[in-house]
Amino acid sequence: MSRALIALVLLVLAACAPRGQLTYDPTAAGIGDAQRIFIGTSRKDDAAGDAFSYGRSFVPRYARLDISIPPDRELGTLPWPPRNGRADPRKHMLTLDSAIYATDHEFRAALAAEMRLSRRGQREAVVFVHGFNTNFAEGAYRFAQMQHDMELPGVAVHYAWPSRGSVLGYAYDRDSVMFARDGLENLLHEIAEAGAERIFVMAHSMGSHLLMESLRQISLRNDRMVQQRLAGVMLISPDIDVDVFRSQAQTMGRLPQPFVIFTSRRDRALALSATIAGESNRLGNVQDVNVLAGLDVTLLEVGDLADGSGHLAAGTSPTLLRMIARAQDIDDALGQDAQSRVGLLPAAVLTVQGATQVILSPLGAIGESDRRPKARPAAD
Repeated sequence: MSRALIALVLLVLAACAPRGQLTYDPTAAGIGDAQRIFIGTSRKDDAAGDAFSYGRSFVPRYARLDISIPPDRELGTLPWPPRNGRADPRKHMLTLDSAIYATDHEFRAALAAEMRLSRRGQREAVVFVHGFNTNFAEGAYRFAQMQHDMELPGVAVHYAWPSRGSVLGYAYDRDSVMFARDGLENLLHEIAEAGAERIFVMAHSMGSHLLMESLRQISLRNDRMVQQRLAGVMLISPDIDVDVFRSQAQTMGRLPQPFVIFTSRRDRALALSATIAGESNRLGNVQDVNVLAGLDVTLLEVGDLADGSGHLAAGTSPTLLRMIARAQDIDDALGQDAQSRVGLLPAAVLTVQGATQVILSPLGAIGESDRRPKARPAAD
């Protein structure tokens, strides 16, 4: 079967998959775990008035969703309620409450109030940027699931950029990335203005390109307020040309630390993206750390721990989710020294001129118990 025919089959199968949508059920409160997600978006209002569409808005909008994570759910899954049938708050993710902030001042005040409630006594924010082919509900619910399963510290802030939410909308989404970079830059500044002392940013797939473009702009503008608060970067299966990434990183100069890139040689979505672009690899499935020599980055190769398409292993793999959740905080799981990077799971490590590649192995993977990970056993 030719590559073109394989790509066509994948497109047809993806187009047939049901799409996520917001389902409100205030009665689910107290049944599942509530996750509060603040949202900055450059999407237009949905004509139905129920969420935000794929249209592009030049005026930034701000919102909040309180999302219930059901108790009867496997780690890493995102169980949507049925389109035709009764939603079960014990089995399905549901929206408990929502708010639209009329002004950026209202949004900052709400963020500041939420940060004051932090259990850790620190003003922290974790920002997530969704990827290609993602509608508004899917991006928000996915971040709520990841925030819950990873037990990420800090206030959760999602940037909802105007993806068309269609497998055939690749070109539209690539253009939307360039359109939305000012909006993400603005959102990071709003979070800093709200009093965040630490801002950890993470992005998936094409959203990684958007994040890198915004960080590049922040560097060029010398926005010290944001730069001094960046506490780390996580790129999950980044759909970025490797040379473009090197150019973005070199413009930024010193990269925020830790700077972690989740890669997978089994990522079928990125393999298709590379084929369309006429390349051998994208950043998210690069296998040779030498191509990133000279950059202070850590590649975490998770192909052996991934399932399905392998395009979101960091958010869906139970093993990786347990690894991150059981670390005391992000820096423990993705710290700057090699030992803290690999001490949670067996791994092979290669460092080339500052760039480190860590190939995680399923051997001795964390089990179902609630015990914290022990030291890595000696090799046989």
